[in-house]
Amino acid sequence: MAKECKDIREPQILRPLNLVHNSKPQDSKPSDLAPEAEPQRWEWMVSFLCFYGFMTQIRPGESFITPYLLGSDKNFTREQVTNEITPVLSYSYLAVLVPIFLLTDFLRYTPVLLLQSLSHVSIWLLLIFGTNILAMQFMEFFYGITMAARVAYSSYIFSLVTPSHYQRVAGYSRFSVLMGVFTSSVVGQLCITVAGISFMTLNYISLGFVSLGLILSFFLRWPKRSLFFNRNSMPSGPGLTPLETEKMNSKPRMKPASRLNKLSVMTNWKDSFLVLMLKELQNMIKLPQLRLWSLWWIFNSAGYYLMLYYVQILWNEIYPIKDNRKVYNGGVDAAATLLGAITSFAAGYLKIRWKLWSELVIGLITAFQAALLFLMNTTSNIWVCYVAYILFRGSYQFLVPIAIFQIATSLSKELCALVFGINTFFATVLKTIITIIIADKRGLALSVHPQFYVYFAYFTLLATAYLGASVFVIVRHKWQERSQDKPPDQMEPANELYNLATENLDCTKA
Repeated sequence: MAKECKDIREPQILRPLNLVHNSKPQDSKPSDLAPEAEPQRWEWMVSFLCFYGFMTQIRPGESFITPYLLGSDKNFTREQVTNEITPVLSYSYLAVLVPIFLLTDFLRYTPVLLLQSLSHVSIWLLLIFGTNILAMQFMEFFYGITMAARVAYSSYIFSLVTPSHYQRVAGYSRFSVLMGVFTSSVVGQLCITVAGISFMTLNYISLGFVSLGLILSFFLRWPKRSLFFNRNSMPSGPGLTPLETEKMNSKPRMKPASRLNKLSVMTNWKDSFLVLMLKELQNMIKLPQLRLWSLWWIFNSAGYYLMLYYVQILWNEIYPIKDNRKVYNGGVDAAATLLGAITSFAAGYLKIRWKLWSELVIGLITAFQAALLFLMNTTSNIWVCYVAYILFRGSYQFLVPIAIFQIATSLSKELCALVFGINTFFATVLKTIITIIIADKRGLALSVHPQFYVYFAYFTLLATAYLGASVFVIVRHKWQERSQDKPPDQMEPANELYNLATENLDCTKA
């Protein structure tokens, strides 16, 4: 079962922006540091956090959990793993997503990072010492907690510096996580293929790494500010570039401004910062690009992660485990991570008129993904299935930064964080509903091959909808262009005809 934490898409990046600007003159020299960070320490703290992010991704056994459960170590059947164990991951993620999202900000990140590390340790303790289905279901429950808690790491780093450094530290944190995932997959594959160690030994190694991550989490600094509930210490004046200050003064993006200026004295929950943003979000939903890419995030990510959860079971059915040395899950995950990083980087250089071509690009890539799902489900060659899986993940990762950009351009960073949180929640709800219907033993309890036919039909339906919408958008655009380009003299006969008709009507009335 390919776990969601192996996929690095940063869907819940929280980047604080000071919307309540302090207009008092500052006597101190401008600084690029957050108020709680001393000048000589902030770079060290960011470096340590990136090292922490790298180390917490080193879990070599993660790519081999499904063959471990189906192998001689645990001896669970495919039906048990498919219909009883794996579905719990979707349910637990949905159950803890909103509470952890709110607690992350309220408790200022560090306690949630500790919870995430404790959950990682619990996962591998249960994998090693658990012997029944209930223990494995609890393992999936803790996986849901670790996935929901990723928001704490992606937002924590922005509490260490002021907005002038947000882009740079975001790059550092993303690079460290990607390198951690890639290194973990390569190490796991080398341990299995070259060293020939067992899955159980690999899980002990993973337990050692996640225990180290837990120790490192105790050394993380507890920030004094956060995005929604702890804004009193947000930096203002010093450390902001002139462009950032001008944007906050001229385009606050949150209205009315007078209400935001009173945030520091508001006590009524109806006037809280979070509620004000939810009200503002009602107006933002009308923006076509925001609506389109949010729908893509909800529908496509739901199908994407369902594929990730069950793809290792599909691999095991196509190529049943006989020799652990010939299980290449780690190498495939490493290749998929590398391709995802490349396509994400390449997406930043794609310059087209997104207002016109967004639906077409999404439709073509979704159709390509539907074809890959069909190929994965019908081939009997495991290597063809591996390649299709890598291309599927790479194509999805190509659209993720585009979606982030298209959503973020029309929102403040607080609203952007809220939109991503809401999109992720609805995607999780949809994913859970599909899981209950087709995978859970209380539903249809389909085996993995029929499930992938459902995913193929799902992506085909989405592709049809996107391509149909693209035809409508392009035709409407061409018609508008033709109307605007029509010379004025071609419009005069119509005006004369209208005037003549009006005169005749007046004469008739007379």
